[in-house]
Amino acid sequence: MSTGSFKVVKGSKKTKARIGELKTAHGMIETPVFMPVGSKAAVKTLTPHEVKEIGFSAILSNTYHLYLRPGHEVIEKLGGLHKFMGWDGMILTDSGGYQVFSLSKIFDVTDDGIDFASHIDGSRHFLTPEDVVDIQAALGSDIAMVLDECPPYPAEKEHIRLMMNRTLNWAKRSKTRFHGLNHETGGEMILFGIVQGGMHKDLRKESAVKTVDIGFPGYGIGGLSVGEPRELMLEMLEETLQHIPDDAPRYLMGVGDPEGIAGAVRLGVDMFDSAMPTRIARNGTVFVKGGRLNILNSAFTLDERPLDEDCDCYTCANFSRAYLRHIYATRETLALRLLTWHNLYFVRSLIESAKKEIRES
Repeated sequence: MSTGSFKVVKGSKKTKARIGELKTAHGMIETPVFMPVGSKAAVKTLTPHEVKEIGFSAILSNTYHLYLRPGHEVIEKLGGLHKFMGWDGMILTDSGGYQVFSLSKIFDVTDDGIDFASHIDGSRHFLTPEDVVDIQAALGSDIAMVLDECPPYPAEKEHIRLMMNRTLNWAKRSKTRFHGLNHETGGEMILFGIVQGGMHKDLRKESAVKTVDIGFPGYGIGGLSVGEPRELMLEMLEETLQHIPDDAPRYLMGVGDPEGIAGAVRLGVDMFDSAMPTRIARNGTVFVKGGRLNILNSAFTLDERPLDEDCDCYTCANFSRAYLRHIYATRETLALRLLTWHNLYFVRSLIESAKKEIRES
């Protein structure tokens, strides 16, 4: 298989779930796959070795953050993102568009690109779709994403249509620049398109059809999990997936809660990322069978049980709820690491269970 090739190796007989293989420059990735978020070239609180030990072969980093600090030129001079952060697995980089809209207090979007003020020091920057492709190539990304404009929820339909059309135009320009880069460098970076359309089925269909017409080896599904009810998210996801080819990986961007992942896998999604598992861990919340628990709950003061009695992660195999509550309450850094370890392992186990169910169906 050549870089960027994808094939479905097993489909469920009960649902639309499937197991696939995606060839990248840093190895074959079996899907469904969850990518822990290391926006700034680090999965918070864990080493790359630990991320791999938990069972992950792919991570996500963010173009916006790395462009601003330390700068893609710095990373390129130091040998690329893999060498820079000591990670030899696959790296997908988000385009950074969402971060501009969510972090920058001052920005202006035109058909040409995005003019914005850095959330770090207020410095002004202008990024075009071509710039974003160039930056991701300098980083040495395995999978790059086109620049897109993600609509807020809720938003007026005509505003969403405008953003959708701008994203389509940027996708065309991104692909043109990407082909020029590959011709110049012979690189093995893969470029994914992104489908938008808000919470409107007709716009979702139009965006998917037109993005597929442009032609990409894989497709991100954006603009979901932005505050809408889960039922609506799954409804829009199902509509979108109908118009994406079966022989291309489908990447649901920004979804990391167990219920959302499980529902999306059943609909045929192959790839996921989210900062949620690591973020809520640092806030003292962990995934457990049947829901979540907050480790600061006083009921855990003398609780000798692990976080989840069905979990065999390093944290659950070695530490009680009482101990974890104590070190979190006393602000020991170890607490953040152990809770993060558990949450990522929980998500990884969920994915593995889904694959097992597909194989046995």
